[in-house]
Amino acid sequence: MPGLIERTELARRSHARTRRAFLVTLLGGAAWVIRAAALERAVTSAARVLPDSVAGIAIPSTAVAHAAADFAAGASPDFLFNHCVRTFLFGALLSQLHGVRYDAELAFIASVLHDLGLIERYSSKSEPFEIDGADAAKRFLSQRGFPNARIEVIWDAIAMHTSALSGHKGPEVALVGSGAGIDVFGGQLHQLAPASVSTVLTHFPRLQFNAGFERLLLDYCHRKPLAQIGTWTDELCRSHVHGVAFPTIERGLKASPFNE
Repeated sequence: MPGLIERTELARRSHARTRRAFLVTLLGGAAWVIRAAALERAVTSAARVLPDSVAGIAIPSTAVAHAAADFAAGASPDFLFNHCVRTFLFGALLSQLHGVRYDAELAFIASVLHDLGLIERYSSKSEPFEIDGADAAKRFLSQRGFPNARIEVIWDAIAMHTSALSGHKGPEVALVGSGAGIDVFGGQLHQLAPASVSTVLTHFPRLQFNAGFERLLLDYCHRKPLAQIGTWTDELCRSHVHGVAFPTIERGLKASPFNE
């Protein structure tokens, strides 16, 4: 007699076959089998990527949240996608610890999309990656009719996630900033329960994140070294990109056109 895992898998496959048959019928017969299968994959792919909850934190299950997760997973290397989900989970655990209420859908979408600007496809010629990522998320959500007021919260969360300003905005903006900080540098990690941290890392392992993330940042620096001036990556780019005349505050003051 099959065990629980085998029975669960058999039930899942049976459900999938039933839904596939329904889609084929709905679309008009056997000639549409391939299209139906593609539609089924689009509907279920986010569910395969994400569990319902991790360490007591529920993963939002709305259609737009799943679409955002699929978009991020398709656009990003695995180590970066896992980082983006960990950003949400760590930020949510910290918010829960301090009794801060937040809109889970907004915080999740902003978290999973917050590093799109490091992907060359979504990179502008001159904006820092935080702005590029916020703009890419805004385009993605606008195309799906997401409410403008909610898009603006997500835009702020992504644009400010590397800035100290994130902690002075709304709870969703603060969650993305703190969650990213915890995952990249370990800041405030000690406040979280070790068992919860272990569960997060089991579901979304680091996959050599530090090395991969540094490569992405250095590639960004070399592609547009002046875009980072005054941002979180300023020092990194100045240290690794040579032959570029980086401006400084002192030079700017000396070049001022005013006679004093």
